[in-house]
Amino acid sequence: MDQTTILNNIYNTDCRSGLKELPSECVDCCITSPSYYGFRDYGTAKWEGGDPNCQHSIREEAGFEKWKQSTNRGNAKNLPKGVCLKCGAIRIDNQIGLEDTPEAYIEQLVEVFTEVYRILKPTGTLWINIGDSYWGGKGYSGSSAGIYQYERRKRNESINRECSNFGGKGTIRSTDKKHEYIKRKDLIGIPWMLAFALRNAGWYLRQDIIWHKPNPMPESVKDRCTKSHEYLFLLSKSDKYYFNNEAIMEIASYDGRKDTRTKGSHKYSQQGITGLNPQAFAARSHERWIMNDGKYMRNKRSVWTVCTKPLRENHFASFPESLIKDCVLAGCPQGGIVLDPFMGSGTTAIVVRKLGCNYVGFELNPDYVAICEKRIRNELGIFK
Repeated sequence: MDQTTILNNIYNTDCRSGLKELPSECVDCCITSPSYYGFRDYGTAKWEGGDPNCQHSIREEAGFEKWKQSTNRGNAKNLPKGVCLKCGAIRIDNQIGLEDTPEAYIEQLVEVFTEVYRILKPTGTLWINIGDSYWGGKGYSGSSAGIYQYERRKRNESINRECSNFGGKGTIRSTDKKHEYIKRKDLIGIPWMLAFALRNAGWYLRQDIIWHKPNPMPESVKDRCTKSHEYLFLLSKSDKYYFNNEAIMEIASYDGRKDTRTKGSHKYSQQGITGLNPQAFAARSHERWIMNDGKYMRNKRSVWTVCTKPLRENHFASFPESLIKDCVLAGCPQGGIVLDPFMGSGTTAIVVRKLGCNYVGFELNPDYVAICEKRIRNELGIFK
């Protein structure tokens, strides 16, 4: 692909293959949110072989030990997800998020972001929004049962429900299986597993940002607190990178705190004020403070309070525009290019274009590509 032809396009393909077609060092920033582990089936499976008119019924895929051995051989991603019991057709699914183990999930994401590393300019940054998962749960999720998952997706339901009501025996989700060291009810720690894996792969792990949700999804738990945050990681390709901190500064609530005062302000003693510590006076010209429209501004803090917003279109996990906005402002120069390998409903593309930048994205599900194009037309008045 030529750089002039890739701008403001969303490609309906697996990002692992699509990214390989992009030239090296062609984008300024990557902002994305991969599918969370063991959470939902996004309906990207296809059947190969067998009878095309068959109402396919699948059996549960290989067990944990067989999968683990295949992962060690490096060919886990090529394993079929299921075989039709009626006609022998093979169900192939390239989506990321339904792997049998957290380790296999992280392995797939590292593969994606290794290509992102190549595509980023030396001054580029990577912003990843990622949620966590618990190991174990109640009942069956049917994470590998595409037929039952499809029915659930039509109802806007999570995969974490028993699927026997949809005409067949449910299959156990990945997080219901036995694991070598993760126990039932353990918080897996997916965000930090990914962050450390990317650091080991050569990325600079610059910061963990807490996305605080004032309106979190309710949970029926009684032995822990309701989850109201997710992680947003900032990573960079080099130790020196583009970061416009002034573009995302926030209003300072008080312009005279002691930690912002200059040292040795001897001019006050020259004015006859004695017996006081010079640092007792606020220095309005301190370099940490910037005036904007008559207000003092401070460097943005690492906890971002952003409400979630529902999306009319049938997409489960659209992150809000205001969360992406600051990533673009800080991480992408004006007119630059932002990459999103998991475009989803197209929110990244919309925000990027509103801010005068360009995008390139990938999305495996053709239905979501259609959602992206519709939203871009409706909100921007253009097709791209």
